[in-house]
Amino acid sequence: MPALIEKPSQLFSAIAQTLRAIYPALKVGSPQDFDGTDDQPWVLIALERDAPGNRANDGRIAHVLTVSLQVVMAVPGWDACDLAGELKHLVMDNRWGLSGDQCDLPTELDGLPSTFINPARAYTAWTLSFNQTLYLGPTLLEDPLGIPKFARTWEVSNIDDPDQYTALEG
Repeated sequence: MPALIEKPSQLFSAIAQTLRAIYPALKVGSPQDFDGTDDQPWVLIALERDAPGNRANDGRIAHVLTVSLQVVMAVPGWDACDLAGELKHLVMDNRWGLSGDQCDLPTELDGLPSTFINPARAYTAWTLSFNQTLYLGPTLLEDPLGIPKFARTWEVSNIDDPDQYTALEG
């Protein structure tokens, strides 16, 4: 059963967990986690933006997150590009174990060569960026009182008065 999420930062954890399970030789973390102590490849995850989006059909608020996965290699060459290509196939159709009700498939996937600069030195890198929409918060379909109610505009004097609504018959 997919995990329910309550905050945008949980996407970071879901991506990291998926990458660690599929690529156990990779080191996965945030740019602040990078230590540069060995020649292992890294994937640095960053949530760069949280933009508004259209509400879900059930009324949840949309968070359109811009995510970047930066592949960092200690050795120069095309290895970072190749690993980024593999990750692109993984990212393309991945919800990272999250529910389809709360997480759309990634969109606007793009890969670019980059450089990761650490105080010690610069590293060969390749960055994948994409947007992924999360739908968070309560649904509008759930009445806070737990009793679904309705009103017909022609039967009430004020449609905005909740006391004039009647319970749905079961």
